Amino acid sequence: MKFWKYHGIGNDFILLDGTEDFIEINGDKCRAYCDRNFGIGGDGVLFLLQSKKADIRMRVFNSDGSEAEMCGNGIRCVAKHAFDHKIVEKKEFTVETPAGIKPVSITASKGKVSSVKVDMGAPILDGRAIPIAQDGRYIGAQFITDGFTLNGNAVSMGNPHFITFTELEEKDIRRLGPILERHQFFPKRTNVEFCRMKDGDIHVRVYERGSGWTLACGTGACAAATAAALNKLVPFDEPVNVRLPGGWLTITVSSKLDRIYMEGPAELIYEGNLIGE
Repeated sequence: MKFWKYHGIGNDFILLDGTEDFIEINGDKCRAYCDRNFGIGGDGVLFLLQSKKADIRMRVFNSDGSEAEMCGNGIRCVAKHAFDHKIVEKKEFTVETPAGIKPVSITASKGKVSSVKVDMGAPILDGRAIPIAQDGRYIGAQFITDGFTLNGNAVSMGNPHFITFTELEEKDIRRLGPILERHQFFPKRTNVEFCRMKDGDIHVRVYERGSGWTLACGTGACAAATAAALNKLVPFDEPVNVRLPGGWLTITVSSKLDRIYMEGPAELIYEGNLIGE
């Protein structure tokens, strides 16, 4: 079975194309594929599928075999693959995800996608819908765990995120990532973004639910920009640069909180065949 290896600013994925042939979707196999010593290696597996509701459909599995509702870097890779392989032959199209249908627009050169802009929809700020163990918004709140008092923010982009702008030492960030992911405050676990502001840009370190430390997280960048705007650290309705370990994304948060736009690159690394599949 053929596979393609993509990355979005260092967040790397194995893509399996099921638009023409049946592909088994199996969490245990996804975990094996993502093993960096005994498999292909990746932060997750992307399934590109046919859709009855949109132009194409995406499902994404984390490296631990669990399914994610949404993946910002992943959707850009799926959009690139669909356009480059002429599965979709237009520069604006829609992608069905478990978190809803997402419109995308691509920038291409010589028939190949260089960057993708995604309408990520509205952020979810209601506590029980994120979900967190609290009603209402959780923005700029005090969060105490493991001896630390953090500036806490909870946002969902179809998947849950906990964002903090508290200045922390590297050793404390490394310690808190896995603790926060599985904290009882988050019934479905959470992605964690450790943020700091620098010259008007947001610098983010990400501990992803089900994948651990990754070089980038598109939904995390959107959630961080939303939390930053709500805390009056960046403006609404203007592009904000978000720096992740793997590179930059541009995020625009609507003041109506009805739309977040994410723009960034997607790159093909290589392609190959899964033996015995």
